[in-house]
Amino acid sequence: MTLTPVQMDGKIEEHFGFERRDDVEGVLATLAPDVEHDVVGWPVGPVRGRGEVRPFYEALFADLSESRVECLRRLYGDGFVVDESLWRGKAPGRPFGLEGRGRPLEFRMLHVLEFAESGQITRENVWVDLAAIMQQLPQA
Repeated sequence: MTLTPVQMDGKIEEHFGFERRDDVEGVLATLAPDVEHDVVGWPVGPVRGRGEVRPFYEALFADLSESRVECLRRLYGDGFVVDESLWRGKAPGRPFGLEGRGRPLEFRMLHVLEFAESGQITRENVWVDLAAIMQQLPQA
């Protein structure tokens, strides 16, 4: 039996809530032990398993702060969700290799999330609007 859209929404909100609080352990707990994690353009490329995902979230939470995610649209399928969201916050670190210098930042994200029957995320695939990030964090 696959999750309903309401159940998937709850799991996504739990996952994003841990991200909002910079809680690495919480985020990892929402992922299946053998999760496939792929942030398109991330230098390491796709990784598998919580241990290999951890460095991404540690870097992300050092680079971005005051995270707020607004859902723009969600499309549901059998055991998966496509989520289009708007991220807002600040960039105190070096998000995506760019000097943030604490500047405000806003960009769109597209997630493709697949779920196990238990509700854990078995695959997280993320695209970010890097062009928008580069426009807001010019490197002078």
